[in-house]
Amino acid sequence: MKEMAKLTEARFELHNKTPIYTALDNYSKENIIHFDVPGHKKNKNTPLASAFGERIVSLDANSTKALDMLSNPSGIIRQAEELMADAYGADYAFLLVNGSTFGIISMIMAACDPKDKIIMPRNVHKSAINGIILSGAVPVFIQPEIDTQYGITNGITYESVKNTIRKNPDAKAIFIINPTYFGTVSDLRAIIKLCHRHGIAVLVDEAHGSHFPFHPDFPDGAMALGADMSTVSIHKTGGSLTQSSVLLLNENIIKYERVRTIINLMQTTSASYILLASLDIARKNLVLNGREIFDKLLTLCEKAKAEINKMPGLRAITRDNYVNGREIYDYDETKIVVKVNNLGLTGFEVYDIFKDEYNIQLELAETYSVLAVTGPGDDEESINNLVNAFRDLSNKYYKKKQPFRIPIMEYFIKPKTVILPREAFYSKKRSVYIDEAVGEISGESVMIYPPGIPLVIPGERITDKIIELYKFYIKHRCVIMNDDGNPYFIKVLGE
Repeated sequence: MKEMAKLTEARFELHNKTPIYTALDNYSKENIIHFDVPGHKKNKNTPLASAFGERIVSLDANSTKALDMLSNPSGIIRQAEELMADAYGADYAFLLVNGSTFGIISMIMAACDPKDKIIMPRNVHKSAINGIILSGAVPVFIQPEIDTQYGITNGITYESVKNTIRKNPDAKAIFIINPTYFGTVSDLRAIIKLCHRHGIAVLVDEAHGSHFPFHPDFPDGAMALGADMSTVSIHKTGGSLTQSSVLLLNENIIKYERVRTIINLMQTTSASYILLASLDIARKNLVLNGREIFDKLLTLCEKAKAEINKMPGLRAITRDNYVNGREIYDYDETKIVVKVNNLGLTGFEVYDIFKDEYNIQLELAETYSVLAVTGPGDDEESINNLVNAFRDLSNKYYKKKQPFRIPIMEYFIKPKTVILPREAFYSKKRSVYIDEAVGEISGESVMIYPPGIPLVIPGERITDKIIELYKFYIKHRCVIMNDDGNPYFIKVLGE
């Protein structure tokens, strides 16, 4: 599939089209008198037009015969989905306006009936847990590989998948993250072949890998390797608008009609055409210009990491120094993961310092490291600003404090599942103060956002280490997401 990075004349002609955007643009210029929704009626004198501009309001449309319908596409949306499928080398593509959260839930529900087993790493996004709750599937968790130096979780190994299948030969699906939030990639090709030999559907969370098919130096995308489904957040690393995403299908174990039915069960019938058009435009740009865009970006990232690795107290992950072929099969060099704890700072402190002192918004922080996500919109100036901020940070803090260290491996111990997430979700619950929750069974998902990976999910036993880590996150003013918004209370099972 890497030959897709080489653009032929025929491929240029095919992907030089933007069916949704072109039709939407033409529709907005017809001076139609609107007695349909939306209620702003494209009126240029409304507060919405004043705030966002007349152009935005004129493009905000409802489904019509001319503009097709997302839930049953037969016109321009169908054309756009066919182009998207071709761009990713998939049999089918489904445009999504509910984000990759919705795509992940849809994949799990399409692959699993109630009580079906699904294998997955414990460092999945909350959306995967929600998919389990909604589908009634039974999760079989694999412990991901842990990097104690950087304080991050990575992918899963072929051997761990093999051993899990041996113990669970009746599993119906496996859910894999490709890449992880921090850019690491498992041996997806080998895992897919193994799973398919056992009739197991392979579902892939590619929220942070939507750019993979568009440059030969990136790891392989899931569709190219034969995965059954993947969800790609084109808004994250491909350049579309926030909340726009795509679900991709290679039809074999899972059929098109099943996926369309699941999507239509939950997706809005009032899809944003602005979001859909942004997917159309981003796809065209990735196919036509991706090679050039990512040539430049990869060069900038390589230079940036080389500079950061010269700075005292800092260390950035590079593919050459990180890939070992087994625990870490490949790496996405557009992710800039920097270890900062040798400056005597936590990643959470650096995250705040960058925003407050350098006006730089990092993607996320972990205990020892921070993550900067780069994409098509970055240029030499933005990358240089990032590098200069790290240089100034090193100058200010190196050897001013003792390196920050905690017994980090203890915080990655997988909680024990006592009852299934779906059963816990629908059980009676009570709220207790966090110090009183040790030993109880969680009735909710509690997570730090980003990345949205739960510390504990419904049905897991709450341990003293979980509460200790939870308090650590509270102390460092992390954004904590739980049901009622009060970080000092947790819902547990029981009257």
